[in-house]
Amino acid sequence: MENQKQIDKKNLRQIILDFPKQFAEGLSVGSGIKQEGKFNSVTISGMGGSALIGDMLKNYFLNEEIALSICQNRSYKLPPEAFEKSLNFISSYSGNTEETLAVLAEALEKNLPVVGFSAGGELARIFTEKKLPLAFIPSGIEPRLATGYFFGAMTKVLANCQLFPDISSKLLALESYLDNTNPELENQGQLIAQKIKSLTPVIYASENFSSVAKIWKININENAKTPAFWNVFPELNHNEMVGWTLPQSKFHILSLIFQKDHPRVIERMRLTKELLAVNGLEMTLIEIPGTSTLESLFSGWLLGEWVSYYLALAYDQDPTPVRMVEEFKKMLT
Repeated sequence: MENQKQIDKKNLRQIILDFPKQFAEGLSVGSGIKQEGKFNSVTISGMGGSALIGDMLKNYFLNEEIALSICQNRSYKLPPEAFEKSLNFISSYSGNTEETLAVLAEALEKNLPVVGFSAGGELARIFTEKKLPLAFIPSGIEPRLATGYFFGAMTKVLANCQLFPDISSKLLALESYLDNTNPELENQGQLIAQKIKSLTPVIYASENFSSVAKIWKININENAKTPAFWNVFPELNHNEMVGWTLPQSKFHILSLIFQKDHPRVIERMRLTKELLAVNGLEMTLIEIPGTSTLESLFSGWLLGEWVSYYLALAYDQDPTPVRMVEEFKKMLT
């Protein structure tokens, strides 16, 4: 434990333990925030950790059969969808993300309806100065760890705009569920990290829970400072799978199984595991707890955090800082 504290200088472990509390705070900052008008879709513009919430919302809508369309924008310019009766969410945790500020400038120039989500910086200054609707996200952690704040705030704003049913009670109940599940997820994450140490992890999931596989990959990159990759079933059975004929390095495949997955997708996972074993490749099937979409999404999110956290410790890496990202930003100036 002492060695853990020496490596984890900003106590990321405690942030992960406290994560379930974020939903209530997110709902609070989103309360009363709305944009007037009739909208057919939502365009979420953001980068990095500030954009992950869009991926999770898309999976939530898909599994709950909610017809509202979400367009994800990770660019310097707005996509065509942003101009077609779309509510524009401008998301930057730091408030200083170059690409997102460029998108905001374009949206204001075109007089598009916007709602801001930020913990401060230039984005918060502009929204405050122009008296535009802004959900002020609590500051003090890395953007990739603020998913609960963003999810609570964005779903509340969507409900305020009558684009989405109010799920506040479900999110508050989710806090209790995750608090009870978290210790078990931490233990499981530590075991998985031990299993994949010194190997390159590849994370698979179904299309319906693709955001979780993507977030696992990103957290392993940023927390453990090591490469990782991801893909989805059933599409990978039509192309990527063939690439395992001649792997050029040492990999370990982690396939995430959710209770809401299509039975044929789960069968594909099991058969893929059998087929790859013939080539000497190990694929671990991981059953994610949770009966509801929210429980599944965020149990998967938490387990991925623990895997990347303990993998970072195994590599003697402080999981919090992302020095290469900061160095690159300086090079751009």
